[in-house]
Amino acid sequence: MSLKPLTYADAGVSIETGNALVKAIGPLARSTARPGADAELGGFGGFFDLKAAGYSDPLLVAANDGVGTKLKLAIETGRHEGVGIDLVAMCANDLIVQGAEPLFFLDYYATGKLDNEVASAVVTSIAEGCRQAGCALIGGETAEMPGMYAAGDYDLAGFCVGAVERDRVLTGKDIAPGDIILGLASSGVHSNGFSLVRKIIEHQQWDLEQPFPSLGKSLGAALLEPTKIYARQLLPLIQAGKIKGLAHITGGGLLENIPRVLPVNCHAIIDVDGWDLPAIFGLLQQGGSIAPAEMARTFNCGIGMTVIVSRGAVDDVARQLEGVVENDVFEIGRIDEGQRGCTVKGNAGIWSAAEDWSATHNA
Repeated sequence: MSLKPLTYADAGVSIETGNALVKAIGPLARSTARPGADAELGGFGGFFDLKAAGYSDPLLVAANDGVGTKLKLAIETGRHEGVGIDLVAMCANDLIVQGAEPLFFLDYYATGKLDNEVASAVVTSIAEGCRQAGCALIGGETAEMPGMYAAGDYDLAGFCVGAVERDRVLTGKDIAPGDIILGLASSGVHSNGFSLVRKIIEHQQWDLEQPFPSLGKSLGAALLEPTKIYARQLLPLIQAGKIKGLAHITGGGLLENIPRVLPVNCHAIIDVDGWDLPAIFGLLQQGGSIAPAEMARTFNCGIGMTVIVSRGAVDDVARQLEGVVENDVFEIGRIDEGQRGCTVKGNAGIWSAAEDWSATHNA
């Protein structure tokens, strides 16, 4: 018995569809070109010229991350235009806390069956994220893997490399008791805590397309608001030596991320009265009956990045940040002497409770 000759397409993988996607995203990559990278796609690897980027004695810093189960909401609502910004943000914001300028980015897009309309929307948003971060999209990988993913599902991973001059690395070693903690407002939930978010939606049987008056938009639109990228705004202050430490508020929230940049003798005190809890977090807290301490170690609660500066530099740094950051800058706490860690406390009124509360995490 003779068998029909099989092709890759018979196995569910279309080489032609993949080639068409690469051709379509070429202009998107070129739109992210910057000194050191021409952002052309098609080779086996991407080049970056550190000398052309203006570095003399640089250290390279690398980060990788994903978007997590936020992708499930994007898939359910058909809103793919922001998740690429999330992908870049989660990497670029991790680089800037070490003083590194994001230089170039690579993405990994995996799915069971390639849908070029969805994939193009995702890569378009990745390119937008790269432009916001000031880095070049120099390559990536698209994997079509039948049987690995449910119909319509896809996953993302991102890889970013940055550089910092050796004498400008942010280690946090100069942070001392008496320093002040500034908070830069988040654009929403960013890309952490979405397994809990989805559990709350399931329990409340909320419709993602349902408008909520407190949000001014649908629930899905509010939850899928892209992550704020802080790299370009913070870089000049880092290079000027005005920042002692930065903490990207991701998984672990305020409680667990701030101690990561503190010396052993420093304890961060965060006052929740320093800013208003955004409506989306109040809605989630009420919907899940979440305790304030759980909020502070799961979500960013409205603060996407913390900036630690000397007391004398507060006004200058805040003024410069307010000139370039779309969202507000808040004075949210201080550094005390003590065991390395963080205490979040204050009037629990903004946290849907009736009394003062305190939560502490020691590193």
